[in-house]
Amino acid sequence: MKVLLTSDVKGKGKSGDVINVSDGYARNFLIPQGLAEAADSNNINAAKVRQEAQTHRKEQQRQNARALAGEMSGLTVKVYAKAGEGRLFGSVGAAEIAAALKSQYDIEVDKKKIRLEEPIKSLGVTEVTAHMYEQTDARFKVEVLPLG
Repeated sequence: MKVLLTSDVKGKGKSGDVINVSDGYARNFLIPQGLAEAADSNNINAAKVRQEAQTHRKEQQRQNARALAGEMSGLTVKVYAKAGEGRLFGSVGAAEIAAALKSQYDIEVDKKKIRLEEPIKSLGVTEVTAHMYEQTDARFKVEVLPLG
């Protein structure tokens, strides 16, 4: 019996694949569990439409990420922190950088996407990378200034 997988099934295939399995396996396990549906022309066409829509969404996300990365590249973000004699009291992390990007340039970046080798613990300019999407990174500068 030919079935269209609606979920990944270990050892059988990925979601969207049309596979040939025994009738009992399809009727007694795959279809009742919601892992597959009968492979008729309507279901196959609906799966193709879903796949095309998903591909289109991913491409839109990729283009938006590239545009945002291009906009962010070359920016200098100013972060103010308490300091004394060239060193900070504490450190500047990804959350502070994300908040500064939002307030200064109205660019929203999730703090988890900002990549720091280690938190910034000194005054001055540091180059930072933000991972926007698959193979799309934005490099910008963070200038840490003393508060007050």
